[in-house]
Amino acid sequence: MMCMDSEKCALCDGEIDQPYSPMKEWGIDGHLCGKCYSKKLSEFYPGDHERVNLSEK
Repeated sequence: MMCMDSEKCALCDGEIDQPYSPMKEWGIDGHLCGKCYSKKLSEFYPGDHERVNLSEK
């Protein structure tokens, strides 16, 4: 059984703090780190994207 603390990104093989599940269309098996997930999102949805912080302050 794999420990969540040692999970690696399916693309960059880096450590994952917060795992992201890839979209089916990407054809990626495994979880992604935040950086790779954002990169794949920008490739899949080209154009300018504004990031918003929805957390309460």
